[in-house]
Amino acid sequence: MEKLLTISLRQSALYVPVSARAVSGNLSHTASTLVANLAKLGYGVSEPLWQALQGTTPRFQVTVLTTFRAVMGTHKNWTPLVRGWDEPTGETVVDQLVTWFVNLVGGKGTPLRCGHVIPDNTFPLNRYNGCPFCGTPFEFGKLDKTAQGSKLKVLELWTEADMSQILIDLLESKTALDATQLDSLKTLLMVLPLPAATIGMKETVMVVIETLVATDRAKEAKTFFSSPTDVLRYLWYKHTGFLQLIEPKTIIRRHGRNNGHFVPHLAKNGLSRAEKAAELKLKYGRKEAFVVASWLNNLAMPAETMAEIMHPKRAMWVRFIRALRLAEFSKRPGFEPLRELLDVFYNGTYNVWQGRVNQFRLRADPANTFALLQQRPGLFARSLFANILWFGPDDTLAAFAEVIDKVPARLVFSLNMYAQTYFDAAMNGRTVKPLGGVAKYIPANGLLEIYDDAQLTDIKARVEDLSLLAMTKRFSALETTSQTMFIAPELFRMPVSIGDRSDNVQDLPAALMGTRFAVEGDTVRLFMQWGMGLPAQHLDMDLSAYITYPGQSEYCSYSNLAPAGCKHSGDIQSIPNNVGTAEYIDLNVNELTRLGAQYVSFVCNAYSTGGISPNMVVGWMNSQNRMVISERTGVAYDPSCVQQQVRITQSLTKGLVFGVLDVAAREIIWLEMPFQGQVVQQFDTKAVAALMSKLNAKLTIGKLLKIKAESQHLTLVDTPNADENYTTQWARNTAAVTGLLVG
Repeated sequence: MEKLLTISLRQSALYVPVSARAVSGNLSHTASTLVANLAKLGYGVSEPLWQALQGTTPRFQVTVLTTFRAVMGTHKNWTPLVRGWDEPTGETVVDQLVTWFVNLVGGKGTPLRCGHVIPDNTFPLNRYNGCPFCGTPFEFGKLDKTAQGSKLKVLELWTEADMSQILIDLLESKTALDATQLDSLKTLLMVLPLPAATIGMKETVMVVIETLVATDRAKEAKTFFSSPTDVLRYLWYKHTGFLQLIEPKTIIRRHGRNNGHFVPHLAKNGLSRAEKAAELKLKYGRKEAFVVASWLNNLAMPAETMAEIMHPKRAMWVRFIRALRLAEFSKRPGFEPLRELLDVFYNGTYNVWQGRVNQFRLRADPANTFALLQQRPGLFARSLFANILWFGPDDTLAAFAEVIDKVPARLVFSLNMYAQTYFDAAMNGRTVKPLGGVAKYIPANGLLEIYDDAQLTDIKARVEDLSLLAMTKRFSALETTSQTMFIAPELFRMPVSIGDRSDNVQDLPAALMGTRFAVEGDTVRLFMQWGMGLPAQHLDMDLSAYITYPGQSEYCSYSNLAPAGCKHSGDIQSIPNNVGTAEYIDLNVNELTRLGAQYVSFVCNAYSTGGISPNMVVGWMNSQNRMVISERTGVAYDPSCVQQQVRITQSLTKGLVFGVLDVAAREIIWLEMPFQGQVVQQFDTKAVAALMSKLNAKLTIGKLLKIKAESQHLTLVDTPNADENYTTQWARNTAAVTGLLVG
């Protein structure tokens, strides 16, 4: 039940099942108490939800409150290192050096339970909840203030029908699901029957197959495999948890880099990579191997075609073939197709499509290059921009126009969105994220220099016209009886879920990367909580803010606690037992505006060896009301003021940018950009600027709906009483929004 409640909360709703309804009587007195407690957490209820809650059992109401408190983390330790940290402690580098020297050679001072001695006239110990030298916390406080939020986030009523519908929407999503959606899908598949839905993405199919295998229905799973890549994707997902085919060497390399450290003796020894390689080693029993052999044996595809599909991941396939004993199974009667596949694959008696494309491309042979690309429209779309610069726009766009109707809608819209930045020579570069890697800033395509500004402008216009024409045709082909449409104004600021998926979970109402949040008050408070459920140990995670000014930059971190316009709560380097710990940063928006700051990037890093701590929660608070900091403990967390938070689940991440404050616009842009950095100084602001340009170029839901309305000759109205009503609440179900990506 708790997991289903969490799923509904992600959609700004509260799930009230029939089984929770009381047999008789009105329990409004306990429901009132529940609503009052939810208000302290920043949530209100709609009238239909209030009516439903009055008929629920006290047991259900307790479950609701417990779930909400768990999601908001009210049971966690939110105590920072410094009490009243909004007033700087005045500590300096000299204090650190004096303390280091006294602890090295001995001297007088105040002994602490961590074993360090703090000399007199260095750190003001009455201001600290722990050791100011090693960052070990000693004292823990509870939440002092709640309900400081300036407005409540209203929850709607959800029933069994809504829960079933979101399962269908997730299965049919035409874009890859992010971490939050995948988490919801896995839960729903375990409690609800698999509906008769058309699964939209290969990655979603893997989650369905996992559910079938887990419930001893592996034979049913074979109908979901259409190529060897599907089998490989499932096996790798089952083994590593990655739905994308990230190479083992990439995982090992990232793991090794994460275990590096500025201080050599604090870094893990060279066995770390070997340990990771051993963890990735494949081992299967005969029962599992037989199931996989059967899946491959039953694929309805010529052996040469399957071998060619397997070629790009040949090294991975060799490992799996050996671990699964496929050569042994291929000798059995009835496994002749598998035997032929292995023979073709190992002997290399197949042609590689991509190799032939590269061959004709290097020969500057557009006719043969385009003939091959037209066989695979999706790959043609992904390489369209590079081919335009290589062969020229006329021939390339003419060839692509012949197959654009076969290209998935998400790729068509991607072309429309990213042409503006790709063909802009003034941009100097763009941001990319390789599989299993971090965001990288790469220079602009060198061939852009061949074209002048007028030619590039013409290319952008032609790509946009071609993409919009294709989508207009698709919308026009849809039958509809509607005559009017309402589009909520907020939807013109919400990006469509195409690319840049989030790798981490949002347990609060989910938002898409690029979504903008208005700053309601004068203070934005960043928070980071980590270590919940872990034993006491040295686990140093850092919360930082990177401030960008015209021509210069500044940062607020453990090494610079109080730059102009910012205040840090102190550097905690060790976590207490089981309850975790927290850091904060306050951003004074008015002061940053006065100083001329342009952007403030919100950054978290793993200073300790390894990646960011699993289940770390980062986010920010914002309220028109003043947010209080406890004078006694320094606790500054109030769940009612939380505007956005995410739970870290990606184990390969060393550093993460999780938001950017646009100071002049007084808006916060939610984004997720992993980078390889032990400290904030290693973060490249050019990559963020490029990612911001990419997000700003994204098609918004409102613009997409406007294209639909124009294509179907619908009249736009200003009130939500049209034949088709597209509200903010509807758009929160991002999987349902992808239903607009027709074709």
